[in-house]
Amino acid sequence: MTTIKKVVRSLMAGIAVGSMLLLAAQQARGQQTSGQGDENPQVTQLLTEARDRAAVLSRDADEMESLTRTDASWETHATMLEQIKEHVNALGRVAEKLKSARDSAAPWQQQAIDRMLPTLKELADNTTAAIQHLNENKTRPTSGSYTEYLKENTETAHELSSMISSFVKYGETRARLERLEQRLEVASK
Repeated sequence: MTTIKKVVRSLMAGIAVGSMLLLAAQQARGQQTSGQGDENPQVTQLLTEARDRAAVLSRDADEMESLTRTDASWETHATMLEQIKEHVNALGRVAEKLKSARDSAAPWQQQAIDRMLPTLKELADNTTAAIQHLNENKTRPTSGSYTEYLKENTETAHELSSMISSFVKYGETRARLERLEQRLEVASK
């Protein structure tokens, strides 16, 4: 089951890269109407914040999963899960702001928002399931569905962090390209 998810995630990442390249090609040919391709600075800032929060979540998930290989008590697990929950909720608040600003975003920014929301929801659902499992089984959790929730959370957190980071890098690269194009236009006049 995990192998299938990895293949699906790899395919989704490939589709995302292809879509970004297609958007770039369309913009380069001028197929978009004026204003639609303009990057929204507020959305860019929110995506950067989301990237940073997702990176923290990714580290948290690694740390959480590593607890299953130690003698950590269920209380330690509970404390760490609470921290992850707070970080998921903080990222959720950023995602809500992004969702509100979606209509004024550039197409690539809209795609970033659309792609991150379901992955964030999956991460929140897995975190909730792990918390519920721990609340129902107050023993040192080292096996069963709990470890699966943590493994899924780790994979999903890495995917989310990588995805958002890739979109932010794409935006930065586009901005650099546009600055270079403007410089070249000025130099050629």
